Parts: sequence; C-alpha cells; structure tokens
Amino acid sequence: MGRGIAVDDRCIGAFRELKEKRDVNTVIYRLADSADSLVVEGQGNLTHDELLLALPADQPRLVLYDLPFASEDGTRQNRIVSICWLPASATPQDEPACSQAQTALADAVDGDLMAITATALSDLAYPRLVAQAN
Repeated sequence: MGRGIAVDDRCIGAFRELKEKRDVNTVIYRLADSADSLVVEGQGNLTHDELLLALPADQPRLVLYDLPFASEDGTRQNRIVSICWLPASATPQDEPACSQAQTALADAVDGDLMAITATALSDLAYPRLVAQAN
C-alpha cells in the first residue's frame, strides 16, 4: 500500500480529549507538508454549522466530530465520526492520502469510528450524518 502515515502522540491525545474528557467535540487534522504524518490543526467545541465553516474550501482535512443525535427510539446518543474531507479542488493524490490517514488514525486510537468521505458540504448535512449513525 505504499508508505504509511505517521500518527504522533498529539493526534492521539486530541482524540482522547474528545472521547474521554468531552471538553471538545471536534478535532481537525491535516497532513504535514511532507504528507507522511498527521498533525492537529485545531480543536474546539463547535456547533455543526461551525464545523462546516471550519472546513477549507480548497484543501483536504481529516476531522473527528462527536455527533450528538437522538436515536430512533428518542434516546440521546453520541457517535464519533471520522470525516475525510476532500473538496472538489483536491488533487488526485489527496484522496488516497486522506484515506490512509483516516485508517492510520483509526488504528492508532483503536476507536469505534464511523468513517465517511465528503466531497461537498451537503455530504455532511446533519440529517444525513444522523441517518448514517442510526
């Protein structure tokens, strides 16, 4: 599969903060300039709309988002979504790199992540994410 993507301790720590402490609900990662490692670009407690605004229109990102929703029986739930963000302007090399980073991060954190790839903001519409999480 070619070279792997390195996931450093800060990336793992950001995931743990999201999952365990619940101080933040969003972690945005990007590939380092060398494209061989994942780095934390930002963390925050974002609304769904703020998450959409935080995604660059012209660059890929990997996002972990703690999605709050009501299950079909009305029970409040949360599901961590791993989003491979590939906007229309992404290069052909960005898709496999983002996919490799998504897999590397999931393996490093050993978490139950719902993995999706989004190429447009409509792919991340709240009702669509909830339907996939249920």
